[in-house]
Amino acid sequence: MAALLPRPTRADAGLTAILLLLAVGSTCAITVFGPVATDRDPWPWGYALILVATVPVLWCTAFPRASAVVVVVAASVYYPLAFPDGMVMLNAAVMLYTLVRHGHRVLGWSLGIGQFAALNLYEFAFFGTVRPEALGIIAWVLVLLCSAEILRWRGEYQKAERERAAEAGRTREEELLRRASDERLRLARDVHDTVAHNISLIHVQAGTALYLMESEPERAAQALSTIKRTSKDTLSELRGILGVLRAVDEAAPRSPVPGVERLSELVEGTRGAGVEVTLETAGTPQHLPVSTGTAAYRTVQEALTNVVRHSGAAHARVRIAYGASALDIEVTDDGHGTVGPAAHGNGITGMAERAAMVGGSVDAGPLDGGGFRVRARLPLDGGERPAAVSADESRSP
Repeated sequence: MAALLPRPTRADAGLTAILLLLAVGSTCAITVFGPVATDRDPWPWGYALILVATVPVLWCTAFPRASAVVVVVAASVYYPLAFPDGMVMLNAAVMLYTLVRHGHRVLGWSLGIGQFAALNLYEFAFFGTVRPEALGIIAWVLVLLCSAEILRWRGEYQKAERERAAEAGRTREEELLRRASDERLRLARDVHDTVAHNISLIHVQAGTALYLMESEPERAAQALSTIKRTSKDTLSELRGILGVLRAVDEAAPRSPVPGVERLSELVEGTRGAGVEVTLETAGTPQHLPVSTGTAAYRTVQEALTNVVRHSGAAHARVRIAYGASALDIEVTDDGHGTVGPAAHGNGITGMAERAAMVGGSVDAGPLDGGGFRVRARLPLDGGERPAAVSADESRSP
């Protein structure tokens, strides 16, 4: 039989030892130091019932229902047999609490109320009276069972909170993985649409230059000039792609990388959203590296997106100024602006990161008279380092 029972846990063994010590010790103390004339000698049957009402506690974790039934019945039988009124009933209280605390509510409440009713019915049937302390006992039973219910509810609530926290962690991890996958797709398309195209162009122009080197040196020189400009753009774009850590609020592109030449399309799309947008250009338009053009387009795109989504503005102004060494971008609106300094969320952070890739900067904040302004300054060389660098530095990625 012992081989069929699981090994008791340390907690169950410790609890059993404590209950056995209290039950046997209290019974012995009453028998030796305060005997009652009507009490029966607990040896041997009284102590045998105490063992029956205590030993099943060893398996209260493995078999809570069966252990509780045996303990409660044995403890209930002990008292009508007129043995010394020790602490055997504490065993029944512990098992009733354990039942309700671990979700066996119906059996726990049934045993608790049933034990109280059975003992009082027995006294009334055989003695014609019920002890006055019966009401106090039922109150303690209710307090015990209700305390177990409260702790059970608290345990279930804490478990649900832990599960929600774990699910939130899994959701954040999945979102990070999804964004990483989107970023890899975006970079792959950037490479295909810009770098691969430029390398193919360099290959064709190099072949042309070799072919015309002796017969038409002027055309060969033009081809070499094209190779120089294209290779510069390609290197700038490669530095931008390698520096990208993440893309903010962008979907994977399905067309060639946009630049300043597509700002008019962006402005028209914003007008369709209900905001009147004015596009102004100052200075002489120049050829921009792909990375700089893309950074300019994305900056204006994010700024106009914030205007539509958050500002409540009726009018916005986009100003593009070509300077001697930098492209200045300014997007303002007449919306409600912000209270205090601007909170740098994902959008503003993304603009700043993209500008930093090409050696530029972004400044965003509310205007004094109301509205909001985003300013960006992007170097026209696409963040290219000066030519006077050391040989070791030029070989670094």
